[in-house]
Amino acid sequence: MEVTFVCLGNICRSPMAELIFKDMVEREGLSSRFNITSYGTSDWEEGNPIYPPAAKTLAEHGIHGTHIARQLSLRDVINNDYILVMDSQNLMDVLRLTGGKFGQKIFKLCSFTSNPRDIADPWYTRDFEGAYWDIVDGCRSFLNYLLRRV
Repeated sequence: MEVTFVCLGNICRSPMAELIFKDMVEREGLSSRFNITSYGTSDWEEGNPIYPPAAKTLAEHGIHGTHIARQLSLRDVINNDYILVMDSQNLMDVLRLTGGKFGQKIFKLCSFTSNPRDIADPWYTRDFEGAYWDIVDGCRSFLNYLLRRV
């Protein structure tokens, strides 16, 4: 299954989600069933590593990995089974990119939780810990959704 996470710049929320979800599926023994990536809707940070405060927050929770920011393309949307965005603006940007197509595979990550919401951008809020826990909730709920479907 091809799963990609999307935020604005691909240096905070979406790479955090990518690494958190990879950790979750590995702990469940499901790594071989997934290809997990992340992208940004903009090219502002393309080529940059994960933002240091985001990496620090992940490391504090025992999650490590590398990441280089990339911009989402229409081909990426077509080639993935699920596109999981962090907020309403990301959703609008992806739908604009696709011309409104492929809506059946584009979701806000926290739409799978019992408390659907946007994940605030910690680049602006500086609340990386809060973003971490929102992402964990979204990823856990999404994985449970998938496991109920098989």
